[in-house]
Amino acid sequence: MSTTASKETRAFQTEVKQLLDLMIHSLYSNKEIFLRELISNASDAADKLRFEATTDDALYEGDSDLHVFIDVDRDARTITVRDNGIGMNRDEVIENIGTIARSGTREFFEQLSGDQEKDAHLIGQFGVGFYSSFLVADRVTLTTRRAGLEKEHGVRWESKGDGEYVLETVEKESRGTEIVLHLREDADEFLDAFRLKAIIHKYADHIPFPIRMRGTAGEDGKAETETVNQASALWTRPKSELADEDYRNFYKHIGHDFDDPLAWLHQRLEGKYEYTLLLYLPKHAPFDLWQAESRHGVKLYVRRVFIMEANEDLLPRYLRFVRGVMDSGDLPLNVSREILQKSTAMDAMKKGATKRVLGLLEDLAKHEDGEDYALFWKEFGNCLKEGIIEDFANREAIARLLRFSSTTSDEQTVSLEDYVGRMLDGQDTIYFITADSLAAAKHSPHLEVFRKKGIEVLLLHDRIDEWLVSHLTEFDGKKLQSIAKGELDLSGIGDKEEAEKEKQEHEEAVKAARPAIKKLKEALGDKIKDVRTTDRLTESPACLVSDQFDISGNLERILKQAGQDVPEVKPILEINPEHELVKRLARMRSKDKVADFADILFDQAVLAEGALPEDPAGFVRKVNALLAG
Repeated sequence: MSTTASKETRAFQTEVKQLLDLMIHSLYSNKEIFLRELISNASDAADKLRFEATTDDALYEGDSDLHVFIDVDRDARTITVRDNGIGMNRDEVIENIGTIARSGTREFFEQLSGDQEKDAHLIGQFGVGFYSSFLVADRVTLTTRRAGLEKEHGVRWESKGDGEYVLETVEKESRGTEIVLHLREDADEFLDAFRLKAIIHKYADHIPFPIRMRGTAGEDGKAETETVNQASALWTRPKSELADEDYRNFYKHIGHDFDDPLAWLHQRLEGKYEYTLLLYLPKHAPFDLWQAESRHGVKLYVRRVFIMEANEDLLPRYLRFVRGVMDSGDLPLNVSREILQKSTAMDAMKKGATKRVLGLLEDLAKHEDGEDYALFWKEFGNCLKEGIIEDFANREAIARLLRFSSTTSDEQTVSLEDYVGRMLDGQDTIYFITADSLAAAKHSPHLEVFRKKGIEVLLLHDRIDEWLVSHLTEFDGKKLQSIAKGELDLSGIGDKEEAEKEKQEHEEAVKAARPAIKKLKEALGDKIKDVRTTDRLTESPACLVSDQFDISGNLERILKQAGQDVPEVKPILEINPEHELVKRLARMRSKDKVADFADILFDQAVLAEGALPEDPAGFVRKVNALLAG
């Protein structure tokens, strides 16, 4: 690093260099977004100044006309984007431009595939912001001063995007930020003022601050400035004035996304509290959706003055994928997060916004083709499941939106309403099984009697499902029951005469299996809580079952994998009294053979659960000995 008293050359953070390279190569066909991103940043800077100035009017420095100015110099081959917003000090320049200080950055880079089209989506979700300048410029100069600092605290940043940047202290008379783009040879199209105006109309017409450009020269030879956008907050305008394209472009501005949104809602609510909602559902999950520190995408305004972003007081955390704006007419401009938490107006807004987002999802789910909701569920379904756990007041509405795989469909398209509508005569329970994969759930021996009787079973194979079913215990008056916990009674479902005949045959087999039960209890000892016969198996000799009020075996494995201390829970071994291996065990006399046989039956049941036996090598040895005869 070379340095003088006020000037130094610094290296970009490694991730910034990676992002610049990826962005330039993946987004080369969509270069015009550089202007959208720079205007968006300038608008944010103006928003922040207006908010801070509500408690410190001196920050305006006598100039409260917040705006963005864009200028083109064809001879110098430059585009200048200038704002009179909050500006930055030296440390903020280093933090915001020299580094990517964001959780999940490493995970973002791990997701990149090398496929330019797919990576472009990810880069859009990550947010390229200022770095998009290098799509059209081979050198960028940024000069800034934070509002409230003296003119000698200006900062100049310059880079060619080659891994280094120069940082220098300079004098800057006015607050705010000026960015000068020295255009590449292949970026001549952006030296045309009409081309820039078209981009502004496309992406930034809704920016609530004037975007000004130099107009045509008058008789005196001087060019007047003209405002080239509508400069009114889009969400305050009547829906009748807005086209779908207006909504889509506003989403791309606030969501920093390259894709159109999946759906949106725009409502003004009046009553005890007045507020406006403009909320969007994205098509794709952001890269940091599962990061604890992930950014939320809803901005809070009070009478069109930006207040804050990324706050769970605006929407519950399980709706963190929603992007958009909430504008209140009832909150004070100097609102703090502490005030928000105690505000009845904010509480009403949060409840109202939550219900309307859930209503939007319900409308999406009812759409004829179902494709949009299927896309939403694939991206955000597990977030919605969190709502069952977190949001008791809306649990019923959320439950209607859930989708699962089942024994009728591998795809997660089965709703609880679908399931209830297909229930058999005499069935009053929604049956499910949890497992760590769809394959493990599909091939579980617990399903055997359900397949035989034609009873549908939900196949729950996401980790969160274990917590989901502990909070969602019934739907539409029907109890949810795990087929791998407690005892099972299906006698009231299906043909009564056939069921009675099967019951008599089963009771005879149970009597014959008593010696096998006794031998298994003695051989397995404290590895199990109990051994009992079952009628849930038709093909397999044995399976493991959790007691009604114990945690499931799947949840126990999940907790152990996460490094959690789990109290020892012993399973119940259920055996199929009609299976040939059980009958064979009942006839055995050698204690050694019985012990090996018991271990094999137990370990087979463990494997069927998707887990591994405690001693895999021992299991293989015993199976080989059994096969050898």
